[in-house]
Amino acid sequence: MEFEQEYQSVYTRATLGQDSQRRVIDDPYLHRLQRRHFLLFDVLPMVGAVAAFALIPVIPPGWPELGAFFVMWVISGLGISSGYHRLFAHKSYKTGKTMRVLLAIAGSMAGQGGVLSWVAMHRRHHERGDQEGDMHSPNLHGPGFKGKLRGFIHAHFTWMIAHPYPNVVHYAPDLVRERYMVAVSRRYYHWVALGFILPAVAVALITQSWLGLLTGFLWGGMVRMFVLEHGIWSLNSFCHLMGKRVFATRDQSRNIGLLAPFIFGESWHHNHHAFPGSASFGLAWYRVDPGYWFIKVLGWLGLAWDIKVPAREQIALREAQAAMAPAAGIRR
Repeated sequence: MEFEQEYQSVYTRATLGQDSQRRVIDDPYLHRLQRRHFLLFDVLPMVGAVAAFALIPVIPPGWPELGAFFVMWVISGLGISSGYHRLFAHKSYKTGKTMRVLLAIAGSMAGQGGVLSWVAMHRRHHERGDQEGDMHSPNLHGPGFKGKLRGFIHAHFTWMIAHPYPNVVHYAPDLVRERYMVAVSRRYYHWVALGFILPAVAVALITQSWLGLLTGFLWGGMVRMFVLEHGIWSLNSFCHLMGKRVFATRDQSRNIGLLAPFIFGESWHHNHHAFPGSASFGLAWYRVDPGYWFIKVLGWLGLAWDIKVPAREQIALREAQAAMAPAAGIRR
């Protein structure tokens, strides 16, 4: 049975009372499913990306392949950033049922788990940020360079091999109550497959060749997923180890502005931890934040509303409080 269907059985039992008080479920069977997911959607895209680059001397990518890469990267990236993260995990704005479904499907194409699982894990991360119980903190693996290196590898990649699974009934009860969101999450594997099929078929039709199926699959599917994944994983690793801190937070989150254009503004990660309910992570008009820009466009089109952004006075107050807290590790 499929990975998300098995997770569905976990929160079905919890709804009936079994496991309902448990925040995480540390189950060997779930760990086997996690390892399978890790191999399929974390390791295999690396293999596909290596194959695509190795084939460049023989089959160099043209504009159809590069276009497929870019379009699918934007769709799945905004699905994660504006959908999974800002809409579903933090409720930083509201939108209608159709847009919610489309964003959940787009986020699923990133291959980072079904929407219910992703939201539960992310809310757990905020609850336990850089403390025991944070599944992908790089700061819990010992002192010194070796400890940080072990932590970086864990946070960026290996934590996904097997980890305690946050109980979605506890962490995402709002989504569990939405039957259509549960249905989207159950079909997670279908949406991942669609994320490979669409670019393959598109490139084949544009090039009028069977070879286009392969090159579209590699560049719009494998390479796109590989690039997007490592961008998002950098939030767990780089953005909890290096960069700037402006506010006092319980965790060790950091801002790395240089990464923002490449990961949809997500690397204003410390700002996000300081104001998790904000749709804007940049918190200023001059900071690159494509995930927020997309939400603003939806707002202009009447497709999003109640877009939450902290007032300038709130931001200034938090900055002033941080200036009086030297233990927070603030670096301008």
